[in-house]
Amino acid sequence: MFCVRESLMAKPNSRQKVFTLLVEIGRKDGDGLPKGSTGGALMIYASGVDEAEAVRETVAVLKQADTAPLDVSGYGTLEDRLAEGHDISDEERALMERALAENAVIVAQMTPFYDKPKT
Repeated sequence: MFCVRESLMAKPNSRQKVFTLLVEIGRKDGDGLPKGSTGGALMIYASGVDEAEAVRETVAVLKQADTAPLDVSGYGTLEDRLAEGHDISDEERALMERALAENAVIVAQMTPFYDKPKT
């Protein structure tokens, strides 16, 4: 599952790269998280000239989408992840390419958190 939200940046720049981010979100009215969840984690591919810009844009877009970002962890660019030995699927690569081409923040995966195991 993924959804695309346009970035707030004016236009794509050839210096842009795509960064992999993991964002923890808390609960907020209208956030779209499942009933009973206490928050969630979002795997995101976001474009930016550096990771700090990608993080700022991601947080701004998530706030506009009525979510409550709590923490962001950066995992670097495709090149960084490959250098660390990560296995990157063709689907992930396609989403990264899309984020770069569209100058976008793409939510690639959402995992809800629960205090108690679901029964």
